[in-house]
Amino acid sequence: MTTHVLGDTGVLTGRSLRHILRSPDTIITTAVTPIALMLLFVYVFGGAINTGSGESYVNYLLPGILLITIASGVAYTAYRLFLDLQGGIFERFQSMPIARSSVLWAHVLTSLAANVISVAIVIGVALIMGFRTGASPAAWLAVAGILVLFTLALTWIAVVAGLSAKTVDGASAFSYPLIFLPFISSAFVPTDSMPAPVAWFAENQPVTSIVNTMRALFAGQPVGSDIWIALAWLIGILVVAYGFAIAIYRRKLG
Repeated sequence: MTTHVLGDTGVLTGRSLRHILRSPDTIITTAVTPIALMLLFVYVFGGAINTGSGESYVNYLLPGILLITIASGVAYTAYRLFLDLQGGIFERFQSMPIARSSVLWAHVLTSLAANVISVAIVIGVALIMGFRTGASPAAWLAVAGILVLFTLALTWIAVVAGLSAKTVDGASAFSYPLIFLPFISSAFVPTDSMPAPVAWFAENQPVTSIVNTMRALFAGQPVGSDIWIALAWLIGILVVAYGFAIAIYRRKLG
């Protein structure tokens, strides 16, 4: 049974990836906005922002930009899922000897692959802009693991949105708050520079702990308790979103 599920997921993932390869503007569009933000904040606002860390602003900024890249990218998962649902593809697959879960997992794995490429493009541009890190291979692996968990958590939220939406615009609209969330965190400025109520929210929402963990890993510094808080948020969101997605999917297909 496991082999059956993996085989079906592999075939359907290949189908989704071919769609992206035929439309590479999806990945380019996903990367353009974060890169534009990075250029704007580093070269326009960066000189006026005091992070108190002594490091270059592009180093300080990059973790938040990577999260925005992924938040932008997962919107396409909801969009593609909605189109498949409306186009009757799911019903067609249901009449075939295909594991039901493989349909959703194909979209999730496609999202993961597309976001890995987008993140790599953004990191490449950051290196050109002067991003430097003394992170060890283990620290890079830890950063990669956090980004993968973040992508999976947000992608399953996208699956919920894609299955629940009534319109194409509604399918991707869920991503707007996710893209905005890093702006009210430690991603762009230290939280202690914010008014007290805003600072409280910023310090107690998931993006801040994730950004702080990645920033410490890139700088080769101790991550402290931030990494455990970040992992708790990511795993919790992933489990809840996955549960909702599967429940909605089963109800949709009866």
